[in-house]
Amino acid sequence: MSTPLATGSIWTFDAIGTSWAIETAHPLPSVARDAVSTLIERFDREWSRFRDDSLVSSLAEGRTASVLAPRDADAMFSLYRELDAATSGAVNPLVGDALARLGYDARLTLAPWGAPQPAPTWSEILTWDDDHVRVTAPATIDVGALGKGRLVDLVLDAVRSHVDGDAVVDASGDLAVRGAPVRVGLEHPYDPTRAIGVVTVADQSLCASAINRRAWGDGLHHVLDARTGAPVRAYAATWALAETAMRADALATALFFDGGPELAASWNAEWVRMRTDGRVEWSPGFSGEIFS
Repeated sequence: MSTPLATGSIWTFDAIGTSWAIETAHPLPSVARDAVSTLIERFDREWSRFRDDSLVSSLAEGRTASVLAPRDADAMFSLYRELDAATSGAVNPLVGDALARLGYDARLTLAPWGAPQPAPTWSEILTWDDDHVRVTAPATIDVGALGKGRLVDLVLDAVRSHVDGDAVVDASGDLAVRGAPVRVGLEHPYDPTRAIGVVTVADQSLCASAINRRAWGDGLHHVLDARTGAPVRAYAATWALAETAMRADALATALFFDGGPELAASWNAEWVRMRTDGRVEWSPGFSGEIFS
């Protein structure tokens, strides 16, 4: 959780299945709130696999093999290429059908209907250019590895185009800070009343991921290894600091796998992760404090 600004305002709302809090030094005018709401609705209509009317649902259900490219397509798919290469294929934007197979489907049935199954090789099915996104066969795009971070960046830009001064966009695990630093606790994945550490976020983003979030059934959760379609077991939670929320979100996913720390080092990003046995690892030069 972030610390509210000393002299500002907070706008809270729910969207894309999570809680948001936008803190600004000055109250957001209605035109700014309308702009943020329109932006989130546009992003959700394009990328949500939980909406029948979204672009990705039309590709998943085979209603079309090509859609007009959303404005975020190249930024997100290009970053997926880096994640794929860094994790040897563990992170893949076509993991949606593997998640649905385990019960995390568009209706949120949370009822598995088959054993884990690997995601398809996305480079053989999915292509994009400035105009279109295409698939050679129906497949469910799930941008959960970095999509919320991307949206946080877009919302922050929209907010700052309307108000000056300090700003914090908090989308429950994906946080972007501009202006005054914000001290943030790193929530213990097995006890949300505790923190395993604390870090100060200043003109950057902090994103977290944990297997106790969006979890169901017997050991099932939303962080899958695309190579097997099975939930990850080695790590319980990750945190990453980066210049943008999209990169921090992407790293928080990559850190569940071998190759994540190396990718973070190449981006000069700080990180923390906790193993499922409770041991905590962090990057060289991590600027926060880890509690013993």
